Amino acid sequence: MVPYRRGMRVLTVNLGRPRPVPYTDQPQGVTGIDKKPVDGPVRVTAPGPKGVGGSGLAGDAVCELRHHGGDDQAVYAYAREDLDDWEHALDRSLPNGCFGENLTTHGLDVSGALIGERWRIGAALVLEVTSGRIPCRTFQGHLGERGWVKRFTQKGATGAYLRVIEPGEIQAGDPVEIVHRPDHGVTAALQFRAVTTERELLPRLLAAGEALHAETLAAVRKYTAQRQG
Repeated sequence: MVPYRRGMRVLTVNLGRPRPVPYTDQPQGVTGIDKKPVDGPVRVTAPGPKGVGGSGLAGDAVCELRHHGGDDQAVYAYAREDLDDWEHALDRSLPNGCFGENLTTHGLDVSGALIGERWRIGAALVLEVTSGRIPCRTFQGHLGERGWVKRFTQKGATGAYLRVIEPGEIQAGDPVEIVHRPDHGVTAALQFRAVTTERELLPRLLAAGEALHAETLAAVRKYTAQRQG
């Protein structure tokens, strides 16, 4: 994992525009996964409930509201260091935004961030980690890598979804300060493993409580109730 250190910052803020593709399950056949770095400040606010609200970033397209967007997935962050690892593994260039991330970061262990961990970015914005990212068919089609969903899952460098605690504007180069770190030890990567390949880990997620993505919390409660019954 990349250690937490001074110099944590946003390298780029990335936005997507809707475009038609043959590899998405979205009914209209469009996706905003191919995000590109933008200049200037971008407003970030809570977008509303999943299924209604899209991205938390103004100007960013979320085309499949059944599975993406909403308050608990308002912002997606991925570490440049993990992109660099994938560049080496795949032997290809991976520009900032190509994983569909809104924020490409430097100096943060994003997948190792704790559920409920809060980041202040720039002057006002505060975000809170909710979960790791589940890979989908659109992600695989976008990258054009066979077996990508399985490979991404096995590596477990998921990045992190975040909810908006305090709205604000962000731009490339903004410093990132961790203003709150819970003591429960439940990371985005652990949450990801629990909901994908190691469901026996689900009860451990309860330590993160209401900070968990609402869908994850519901799944954990259902799983533990069935086990106890």
